[in-house]
Amino acid sequence: MKIVQYALIILLILGAHQGYGQDNLSKVWTADLGNGTYKNPVIHADYSDPDAIRVGADYYMTASSFNCIPGLPILHSRDLVNWKLVNHALKVQEPAEVYDIPQHGKGVWAPSINYHKGEFRIYYPDPDYGIFMVSTKNPLGTWEKPVLILKAKGIIDPSVFFDDDGQTYLAVAWAASRAGVNSLLTVFKMNSDGTQVEDEGRHVFDGHGKNHTVEGPKFYKRNGYYYLFAPAGGVATGWQLVLRSKNIYGPYEERKVMEQGKTAINGPHQGALIRTPKEEYWFLHFQDKGLYGRVVHLQPVTWKNDWPVIGSDEDGDGIGEPVSVYPKPSVSGTFSISAPSESDEFNGSEPGLQWQWHANKKIQWSAMIPNSGYLRLFAFPGLQMEKGLWNVPNLLLQKFPAPTFTATTKLSYNVEWDTWQEKKTGLLVMGNDYSYLSVYKNEKGFQIGQVICKDAPNNGIEQVLAQKPLKSGTVYLRAELAQEGMVTFSYSEDGQLYHKIGETFKAQPDKWIGAKIGIFCTSGSGVRTGGYADFDYFRITR
Repeated sequence: MKIVQYALIILLILGAHQGYGQDNLSKVWTADLGNGTYKNPVIHADYSDPDAIRVGADYYMTASSFNCIPGLPILHSRDLVNWKLVNHALKVQEPAEVYDIPQHGKGVWAPSINYHKGEFRIYYPDPDYGIFMVSTKNPLGTWEKPVLILKAKGIIDPSVFFDDDGQTYLAVAWAASRAGVNSLLTVFKMNSDGTQVEDEGRHVFDGHGKNHTVEGPKFYKRNGYYYLFAPAGGVATGWQLVLRSKNIYGPYEERKVMEQGKTAINGPHQGALIRTPKEEYWFLHFQDKGLYGRVVHLQPVTWKNDWPVIGSDEDGDGIGEPVSVYPKPSVSGTFSISAPSESDEFNGSEPGLQWQWHANKKIQWSAMIPNSGYLRLFAFPGLQMEKGLWNVPNLLLQKFPAPTFTATTKLSYNVEWDTWQEKKTGLLVMGNDYSYLSVYKNEKGFQIGQVICKDAPNNGIEQVLAQKPLKSGTVYLRAELAQEGMVTFSYSEDGQLYHKIGETFKAQPDKWIGAKIGIFCTSGSGVRTGGYADFDYFRITR
């Protein structure tokens, strides 16, 4: 049996170095400083609520994905600093009839990942339906369709723990928006295989008062203690709490083990405890950076009297503070500097793994014909009453990869049969406020314009801030993101000389996610079908 397990691990290690996409050396954010140290965040992108495990010498991480599809990203690393996006575990979000249209802020909340008896599992909550599980033997391959293991409303943040006596447990938190209560941690008994809940659960911790908004529990066991690592205090302002007990149902002692302190890292909490092959402990967590989403940090962990201290405890009070620059984890071997993919030349058969739609994908939205060298987006008709992009599902977007960057794309727009009414394509910065460069055609020919929409969730109205004529439907579009999310749009007709257009726009987060950038091609409803945009590339540079 051990030989089979070792063989599987070797195959995973070999497979984990293939299929990462076209470019894993970021031009805008590198955590590995190349001198044996790293800087935080290790991923300056919105991989919120991260959870991770080690299998052999490999680390696998997943994160919340909300309404974006494909969901449940799978990231891989060999040193906890350099990460690559290698897969997604969720191809279709259930129930499909709900998630076929955008459901901002709903869907996949904080997941947890396990490796049990040769199988990878991710347990994820949908606060409106319950706890789901997806599984696979190979994290780089196809994951099984989600299975609902606990039907419930308002139960979130699952963590399944397989005890060494064969018993299995599920820890969860509660979302007040659905359940009517929060700041509670609850433990359910499960069947030994971790596929079914068997009782009504027991509350094991009440955080009301000094640990309000306690959530996101993660189960661990060390030196005879059961530990629940749980964030408290709120997403942007909270701290990392740890509970411990000799009995899985408590009573639990509590201790704050990491806080912002004197650092600039607000709300450092919610993530994964990792033990390396060299017996080092590390903690991956997020920091809420507003329009950038929840970015991923890596902290060293030390133990004192069977309590963890996360980060650096300069004042000796037993509560760590986040580190900014620190020696990398000890590993055997040397690994290349990498980051989740950003740019895409569209030379494969599918867009890069960094791309997500705003709802379950329809095959009619796009095509990448082998060896064509472009991604074709079709002018897919919207809903009958849709007047903006807020509820449009066929937006192809990716996360902001750094505090500042430039995104450039080249497209050729074909309106087809000259049915140009209410059809457009372009480059989009999406959030609660959004703005885009729109390429379209009217009776005067091809045009380009900047469009802005303020307060989109509350039926904000799109406004055209500027428009210019184009010589043809082939154009280069550019968005430059400066500090604090200030976006400047420009365009070029020859790829050399760029002209600024419109007004500077301040990017805003979406519901529970950061702002995103990407491309689209849409049509109004009731318009004759036809029209498409061919995107030659999408490049992220400084």
